[in-house]
Amino acid sequence: MKRTSVSAAFVALVATLSSSAQEPLTLVRSIDLPRVEGRIDHMAFDAAGQRLYVAALGNNTVEVLDLKSGSHVKSLPGFREPQGIAVLPDARLVAIANGQGNGVQLIDASDFHSTGSVRLGDDSDNVRYDLTAKRLFVGFGGGALAGISPSDGKVLGEAKLSGHPESFQLERSGPRVFVNVPDADQIVVVDRAAMKVIATWPVVGAKANFPMALDEANHRVFVGCRRPAKVLVYDTATGKESSSFDIVGDTDDLFYDAVRKRLYVSGGEGYVDVFQEQDAGRFARVAHTATAPGARTSLFVPELSRLYLAVPHRGNQKAEVRIYEAR
Repeated sequence: MKRTSVSAAFVALVATLSSSAQEPLTLVRSIDLPRVEGRIDHMAFDAAGQRLYVAALGNNTVEVLDLKSGSHVKSLPGFREPQGIAVLPDARLVAIANGQGNGVQLIDASDFHSTGSVRLGDDSDNVRYDLTAKRLFVGFGGGALAGISPSDGKVLGEAKLSGHPESFQLERSGPRVFVNVPDADQIVVVDRAAMKVIATWPVVGAKANFPMALDEANHRVFVGCRRPAKVLVYDTATGKESSSFDIVGDTDDLFYDAVRKRLYVSGGEGYVDVFQEQDAGRFARVAHTATAPGARTSLFVPELSRLYLAVPHRGNQKAEVRIYEAR
């Protein structure tokens, strides 16, 4: 009887380890965000410094994490509802967009001192950096996308949109920017060289299109919607919706993993969804990982094969960043 019991336990252990090894995302570490209250927005990765910058919107701070040691480095004050963050690796700068007040603030990545600001108006939101053109792009206000020279803070142009821009993605092989404009139920395509709108694609399969991910190699853009909770897939050559599938509720970030042909979707409903591409254009959900209520912003860093999830303080749940390894 004793041998049988040991054997059964061993089989159960092997089964558990096998199941764990097959999980597409594995929680490997958490880093506390001490004294951070309120909603947490977007994050940015600094490869040179191996740091993660976290926009603690409700706390009016930017939190700096050391990914080598897995520790909290510093809480940077002086922001007003920080929302979007972008690292400018060639200039060793970090750009932070504020929901209120000063538009975009620039800080030095070595010692975090302020190097300047660019006034755009309220609700400066998502930020992207074009390394080749050395130009910063910021969505802001009631409907505009600005192109900025970070070296002198000059606004080089503005593309007018039909509503406040949410997530947008820069094409690498061409001049296009794909912009989610949920108030207008549109995806707007901007020529970032001319800073002009060149196309608008209607979003009819769902509403509240906030996050976006670009798979440039396969000419498609993934658009996360909240009402109902779906991903809509668009062909970037035709501007037409090609497919859709259900996702976690209250999504604010999604990322395409080109190496593993996966999509990671984080939602405030309290889950991270992982979708695996089965064949061309068909995705199946392979994980629905429980996280925490309100944990809707995340960042996937391909070079580290890791997904960073921002978890706000709610009740007994402390504010932290959870780190998942993609397998």
